Amino acid sequence: MDINEQASAPPETRFLNRPEGRIAYDLYGVGNSGPVAICAPGMGDHRTTYRHLAPALAAAGWRVAALDLRGHGDSDTGFTDHSTRALADDMTALAEELDGGPALLIGNSMGGTAAAWAAAARPDLVRGVVLIAAFLRGEGVQGPMKWALKLALLRPWGPRFTHSYLSGLFSGRTADDHGDHVGAIRTHLSDRRRFPEIIATVGNAFHAPPARLDDVRAPVLVVMGELDSDFPDPAAEAAWQGERLGAEVLTVPDAGHYPQAQRSDVVAPAVVAFARAASRG
Repeated sequence: MDINEQASAPPETRFLNRPEGRIAYDLYGVGNSGPVAICAPGMGDHRTTYRHLAPALAAAGWRVAALDLRGHGDSDTGFTDHSTRALADDMTALAEELDGGPALLIGNSMGGTAAAWAAAARPDLVRGVVLIAAFLRGEGVQGPMKWALKLALLRPWGPRFTHSYLSGLFSGRTADDHGDHVGAIRTHLSDRRRFPEIIATVGNAFHAPPARLDDVRAPVLVVMGELDSDFPDPAAEAAWQGERLGAEVLTVPDAGHYPQAQRSDVVAPAVVAFARAASRG
Protein backbone atom coordinates (compact mmCIF):
# COMPACT_ATOMS: atom_id res chain seq x y z
CA MET A 1 0.00 0.00 0.00
CA ASP A 2 1.50 3.37 -1.03
CA ILE A 3 1.38 6.56 1.03
CA ASN A 4 -1.75 7.90 -0.65
CA GLU A 5 -3.58 4.65 0.03
CA GLN A 6 -2.35 4.77 3.63
CA ALA A 7 -3.73 8.28 4.00
CA SER A 8 -7.17 7.33 2.70
CA ALA A 9 -7.38 4.11 4.73
CA PRO A 10 -9.43 4.25 7.92
CA PRO A 11 -7.34 4.45 11.09
CA GLU A 12 -6.74 1.51 13.38
CA THR A 13 -8.06 1.94 16.91
CA ARG A 14 -5.49 0.77 19.44
CA PHE A 15 -4.91 1.05 23.17
CA LEU A 16 -1.98 2.26 25.23
CA ASN A 17 -1.59 0.55 28.59
CA ARG A 18 -1.09 2.93 31.51
CA PRO A 19 -0.84 2.10 35.23
CA GLU A 20 -4.55 2.79 35.90
CA GLY A 21 -6.08 1.78 32.59
CA ARG A 22 -5.91 2.02 28.82
CA ILE A 23 -5.82 5.08 26.59
CA ALA A 24 -7.63 4.69 23.25
CA TYR A 25 -6.06 6.13 20.12
CA ASP A 26 -6.60 6.03 16.38
CA LEU A 27 -3.46 5.36 14.35
CA TYR A 28 -3.37 6.83 10.84
CA GLY A 29 -0.73 5.84 8.28
CA VAL A 30 -0.18 2.47 9.95
CA GLY A 31 2.22 1.21 7.29
CA ASN A 32 4.20 4.43 6.97
CA SER A 33 7.87 4.44 7.94
CA GLY A 34 8.10 8.15 8.71
CA PRO A 35 8.15 9.88 12.08
CA VAL A 36 5.32 9.94 14.60
CA ALA A 37 2.82 12.66 15.50
CA ILE A 38 0.81 12.49 18.73
CA CYS A 39 -2.47 14.46 18.80
CA ALA A 40 -4.37 15.29 21.99
CA PRO A 41 -7.82 16.92 22.11
CA GLY A 42 -9.16 19.23 24.79
CA MET A 43 -11.36 18.42 27.76
CA GLY A 44 -14.75 17.03 26.84
CA ASP A 45 -13.70 16.51 23.23
CA HIS A 46 -13.16 13.31 21.25
CA ARG A 47 -10.15 12.05 19.29
CA THR A 48 -12.12 12.44 16.05
CA THR A 49 -11.41 16.18 16.25
CA TYR A 50 -8.25 15.23 14.29
CA ARG A 51 -10.12 13.27 11.60
CA HIS A 52 -9.07 15.74 8.87
CA LEU A 53 -5.63 16.83 10.06
CA ALA A 54 -4.33 13.32 10.76
CA PRO A 55 -4.90 11.96 7.22
CA ALA A 56 -3.07 14.98 5.78
CA LEU A 57 -0.03 14.16 7.90
CA ALA A 58 -0.35 10.47 7.00
CA ALA A 59 -0.30 11.46 3.31
CA ALA A 60 3.03 13.16 4.03
CA GLY A 61 4.43 9.89 5.38
CA TRP A 62 3.79 10.28 9.10
CA ARG A 63 2.28 7.82 11.54
CA VAL A 64 -0.32 9.84 13.42
CA ALA A 65 -1.87 8.83 16.73
CA ALA A 66 -4.96 10.76 17.88
CA LEU A 67 -5.79 9.83 21.46
CA ASP A 68 -8.77 10.12 23.78
CA LEU A 69 -8.21 11.75 27.16
CA ARG A 70 -8.54 9.65 30.30
CA GLY A 71 -12.17 8.65 30.81
CA HIS A 72 -13.16 10.15 27.44
CA GLY A 73 -14.20 8.43 24.20
CA ASP A 74 -13.03 4.81 24.25
CA SER A 75 -10.36 5.23 26.91
CA ASP A 76 -10.94 3.33 30.14
CA THR A 77 -12.68 4.81 33.15
CA GLY A 78 -11.29 4.51 36.67
CA PHE A 79 -8.38 6.96 36.38
CA THR A 80 -7.67 9.04 39.48
CA ASP A 81 -5.43 11.66 37.85
CA HIS A 82 -6.95 13.83 35.11
CA SER A 83 -4.40 16.63 35.24
CA THR A 84 -2.58 18.34 32.42
CA ARG A 85 0.64 16.71 33.60
CA ALA A 86 -0.97 13.27 33.41
CA LEU A 87 -2.02 13.97 29.83
CA ALA A 88 1.53 15.10 29.03
CA ASP A 89 2.79 11.80 30.42
CA ASP A 90 0.27 9.89 28.29
CA MET A 91 1.48 11.71 25.18
CA THR A 92 5.14 10.92 25.80
CA ALA A 93 4.32 7.33 26.76
CA LEU A 94 2.51 6.92 23.44
CA ALA A 95 5.48 8.40 21.58
CA GLU A 96 7.72 5.82 23.25
CA GLU A 97 5.23 3.03 22.49
CA LEU A 98 5.22 3.84 18.77
CA ASP A 99 9.03 4.03 18.79
CA GLY A 100 9.41 6.46 15.90
CA GLY A 101 12.06 8.69 17.41
CA PRO A 102 11.28 12.24 18.52
CA ALA A 103 7.60 12.97 17.87
CA LEU A 104 5.60 15.95 16.71
CA LEU A 105 3.19 16.83 19.53
CA ILE A 106 -0.11 18.43 18.55
CA GLY A 107 -2.55 19.61 21.19
CA ASN A 108 -5.82 21.51 21.21
CA SER A 109 -6.96 23.52 24.25
CA MET A 110 -5.93 21.53 27.36
CA GLY A 111 -4.14 19.17 24.97
CA GLY A 112 -1.99 22.10 23.87
CA THR A 113 -1.05 22.86 27.47
CA ALA A 114 -0.06 19.21 27.88
CA ALA A 115 1.96 19.25 24.66
CA ALA A 116 3.96 22.24 25.89
CA TRP A 117 4.48 20.58 29.25
CA ALA A 118 5.65 17.35 27.57
CA ALA A 119 8.05 19.23 25.31
CA ALA A 120 9.60 20.87 28.38
CA ALA A 121 9.76 17.67 30.44
CA ARG A 122 10.97 15.28 27.71
CA PRO A 123 12.83 17.26 25.04
CA ASP A 124 14.49 14.03 23.91
CA LEU A 125 11.10 12.79 22.68
CA VAL A 126 9.92 15.93 20.88
CA ARG A 127 10.88 17.29 17.46
CA GLY A 128 8.18 19.97 17.25
CA VAL A 129 5.00 21.25 18.90
CA VAL A 130 1.73 22.50 17.42
CA LEU A 131 -0.34 24.45 19.95
CA ILE A 132 -3.97 24.90 18.86
CA ALA A 133 -5.99 27.28 21.05
CA ALA A 134 -3.75 26.30 23.97
CA PHE A 135 -4.00 27.70 27.49
CA LEU A 136 -0.43 28.60 28.43
CA ARG A 137 -0.56 31.37 31.01
CA GLY A 138 -1.22 29.15 34.03
CA GLU A 139 -4.05 31.19 35.52
CA GLY A 140 -6.56 28.40 34.94
CA VAL A 141 -10.03 29.05 33.61
CA GLN A 142 -11.22 32.58 34.34
CA GLY A 143 -14.19 34.85 33.77
CA PRO A 144 -17.46 33.66 32.19
CA MET A 145 -15.91 30.37 31.13
CA LYS A 146 -15.09 29.51 34.76
CA TRP A 147 -18.70 30.01 35.86
CA ALA A 148 -20.02 28.17 32.83
CA LEU A 149 -17.89 25.17 33.68
CA LYS A 150 -18.98 25.30 37.32
CA LEU A 151 -22.57 24.93 36.11
CA ALA A 152 -21.50 21.86 34.17
CA LEU A 153 -20.58 20.19 37.46
CA LEU A 154 -24.20 20.19 38.59
CA ARG A 155 -26.81 17.50 38.10
CA PRO A 156 -29.16 16.79 36.47
CA TRP A 157 -28.42 19.17 33.62
CA GLY A 158 -24.64 18.69 33.62
CA PRO A 159 -24.23 16.50 30.52
CA ARG A 160 -26.69 18.54 28.46
CA PHE A 161 -25.15 21.84 29.56
CA THR A 162 -21.61 20.63 28.86
CA HIS A 163 -22.61 19.49 25.38
CA SER A 164 -24.28 22.84 24.70
CA TYR A 165 -21.25 24.75 25.99
CA LEU A 166 -18.77 22.77 23.86
CA SER A 167 -21.00 23.14 20.80
CA GLY A 168 -20.91 26.90 21.28
CA LEU A 169 -17.14 26.91 20.85
CA PHE A 170 -17.50 26.02 17.15
CA SER A 171 -18.02 29.65 16.10
CA GLY A 172 -17.69 30.11 12.35
CA ARG A 173 -17.52 27.36 9.78
CA THR A 174 -17.99 23.67 10.55
CA ALA A 175 -17.00 20.61 8.53
CA ASP A 176 -19.53 18.61 6.52
CA ASP A 177 -19.18 15.72 8.98
CA HIS A 178 -19.49 17.93 12.05
CA GLY A 179 -22.67 16.14 13.13
CA ASP A 180 -20.86 12.81 13.41
CA HIS A 181 -18.17 14.35 15.59
CA VAL A 182 -20.73 16.04 17.84
CA GLY A 183 -22.49 12.68 18.11
CA ALA A 184 -19.30 11.09 19.43
CA ILE A 185 -19.02 13.85 22.04
CA ARG A 186 -22.67 13.44 23.03
CA THR A 187 -22.15 9.70 23.50
CA HIS A 188 -19.41 9.99 26.08
CA LEU A 189 -21.07 12.93 27.85
CA SER A 190 -24.21 10.85 28.33
CA ASP A 191 -22.28 7.84 29.69
CA ARG A 192 -22.76 7.76 33.48
CA ARG A 193 -19.38 6.07 33.93
CA ARG A 194 -17.55 8.67 31.89
CA PHE A 195 -19.21 11.94 32.83
CA PRO A 196 -17.66 12.11 36.34
CA GLU A 197 -14.18 11.68 34.83
CA ILE A 198 -14.89 14.29 32.18
CA ILE A 199 -15.98 16.65 34.95
CA ALA A 200 -12.81 15.80 36.89
CA THR A 201 -10.86 16.88 33.81
CA VAL A 202 -12.88 20.09 33.65
CA GLY A 203 -12.19 20.69 37.35
CA ASN A 204 -8.48 20.52 36.64
CA ALA A 205 -8.90 23.55 34.39
CA PHE A 206 -9.69 25.70 37.43
CA HIS A 207 -6.14 25.22 38.69
CA ALA A 208 -4.11 24.61 35.55
CA PRO A 209 -0.34 24.79 36.14
CA PRO A 210 1.60 27.20 33.97
CA ALA A 211 3.14 25.52 30.97
CA ARG A 212 6.92 25.34 31.33
CA LEU A 213 7.50 27.67 28.42
CA ASP A 214 11.09 28.57 29.32
CA ASP A 215 12.03 24.90 28.97
CA VAL A 216 10.50 24.32 25.53
CA ARG A 217 13.35 23.90 23.07
CA ALA A 218 11.57 22.38 20.08
CA PRO A 219 10.17 24.56 17.28
CA VAL A 220 6.56 25.62 17.85
CA LEU A 221 3.60 26.50 15.64
CA VAL A 222 0.80 28.45 17.35
CA VAL A 223 -2.66 28.06 15.76
CA MET A 224 -5.61 30.19 16.85
CA GLY A 225 -9.13 30.58 15.49
CA GLU A 226 -10.02 34.23 14.97
CA LEU A 227 -13.46 33.64 16.53
CA ASP A 228 -12.30 31.69 19.59
CA SER A 229 -14.56 32.81 22.44
CA ASP A 230 -12.31 31.21 25.06
CA PHE A 231 -9.94 34.17 24.72
CA PRO A 232 -10.93 37.85 25.10
CA ASP A 233 -8.70 38.71 22.13
CA PRO A 234 -7.63 35.59 20.20
CA ALA A 235 -5.25 37.46 17.88
CA ALA A 236 -3.50 39.13 20.82
CA GLU A 237 -3.22 35.81 22.65
CA ALA A 238 -1.72 34.14 19.58
CA ALA A 239 0.75 36.98 19.19
CA TRP A 240 1.77 36.72 22.86
CA GLN A 241 2.28 32.97 22.58
CA GLY A 242 4.28 33.40 19.40
CA GLU A 243 6.55 36.00 20.95
CA ARG A 244 6.93 34.05 24.19
CA LEU A 245 7.96 30.87 22.41
CA GLY A 246 9.66 32.29 19.32
CA ALA A 247 6.98 30.46 17.39
CA GLU A 248 5.33 30.66 14.01
CA VAL A 249 1.75 31.92 14.33
CA LEU A 250 -1.27 30.97 12.23
CA THR A 251 -4.56 32.76 12.86
CA VAL A 252 -7.45 30.98 11.20
CA PRO A 253 -10.41 32.96 9.81
CA ASP A 254 -13.99 31.81 10.36
CA ALA A 255 -12.96 29.35 13.09
CA GLY A 256 -13.52 29.14 16.82
CA HIS A 257 -11.83 26.94 19.41
CA TYR A 258 -11.36 23.93 17.11
CA PRO A 259 -9.70 25.20 13.91
CA GLN A 260 -8.15 21.79 13.17
CA ALA A 261 -11.68 20.44 12.69
CA GLN A 262 -13.40 23.57 11.39
CA ARG A 263 -10.85 24.81 8.84
CA SER A 264 -8.66 21.86 7.96
CA ASP A 265 -8.25 23.47 4.53
CA VAL A 266 -6.17 26.16 6.24
CA VAL A 267 -4.70 24.28 9.19
CA ALA A 268 -3.62 21.00 7.58
CA PRO A 269 -1.28 22.48 4.91
CA ALA A 270 0.33 24.73 7.53
CA VAL A 271 0.88 21.86 9.96
CA VAL A 272 2.27 19.57 7.25
CA ALA A 273 4.72 22.29 6.16
CA PHE A 274 5.74 22.89 9.77
CA ALA A 275 6.16 19.15 10.37
CA ARG A 276 8.45 18.82 7.36
CA ALA A 277 10.57 21.75 8.51
CA ALA A 278 10.77 20.35 12.05
CA SER A 279 11.90 16.99 10.66
CA ARG A 280 14.71 18.64 8.71
CA GLY A 281 15.87 20.27 11.93
